[in-house]
Amino acid sequence: MSPDLPRRAVLVAAALAAPSGPRAQERARLPVVASFSILGDMVRQIAGDGVALRVLAGPDTDAHAFQPRPSDAEAVRGAAVVVRNGLGFEPWLDRLLRSAGHRGVVVTASDGVAPVQASSGHGHGHGATDPHAWQDVGRARAYVARIGEGLADADPPRAAAWREAAAAYDSRLETLDRHVRERIAEVPQERRVVVTSHDAFGYFGAAYGVRFLAPQGIATGSQPSAAQVAALLRQIRAERVTAVFIDGPGSQAVMERLAREAGVRPRGRLYADTLSAPDGPAPTYEAMQRHNVGLLVAGMRGGAV
Repeated sequence: MSPDLPRRAVLVAAALAAPSGPRAQERARLPVVASFSILGDMVRQIAGDGVALRVLAGPDTDAHAFQPRPSDAEAVRGAAVVVRNGLGFEPWLDRLLRSAGHRGVVVTASDGVAPVQASSGHGHGHGATDPHAWQDVGRARAYVARIGEGLADADPPRAAAWREAAAAYDSRLETLDRHVRERIAEVPQERRVVVTSHDAFGYFGAAYGVRFLAPQGIATGSQPSAAQVAALLRQIRAERVTAVFIDGPGSQAVMERLAREAGVRPRGRLYADTLSAPDGPAPTYEAMQRHNVGLLVAGMRGGAV
């Protein structure tokens, strides 16, 4: 578990690890599969060593284009709980669940979350719905509640402990949400314009009052047309946008060209669909949001790169 967990959550983790002894503890660990790294971290923050966790699309892996392996199908088949995002984010997992014959609990973390529409207008694999709801920490808290309930459904003897662990993590995300709001409030409203590689920050923008522009659609594999790039370039110049970011694989050349022609320098990498490796700047969901908002605020304020 994370070292900053409250003492109550540490006690919950100890309860989840019972019974004692290596063999008994191994039997007690609930087999859980998460579709990609951000959901995997949420499970880990709630459950710690109380689950045997398999993350399919791991850190620095593009979950949009993920190709499951035979070992992934085996993991899904044996999982007591499979956690997915939903909203069309990982259609490959729907196929995998069917082909693997999974019979456990499926948690769709975004269930009950009011979706927003993609601002770019070209869905590229997701229709018109933006699936990146975790970018709003308030909606991510709903994810955590769903994951906690899914663990409780799969493991009734420890249901109360799973729910308490989810509540402890939720309290940390409440603090994180306040932090993001306080940081964004440092930027004057008229400066809150950001250009990113692909359309992954609609929920963040709606929740925290930031306008995001993107040359690509929602999926990282889509390529913008010359007309789209030219229109965005005109907008960057007209509004004197200083916050230009790269946020995923496959988009660096487009963003570097845009920034060069607009006379601005890319401000670094935002993490949108994946966490970083453990030694990177965004190894957990909380670290990802703090990293992103730090870059965003500096970029929008136009300080030196």
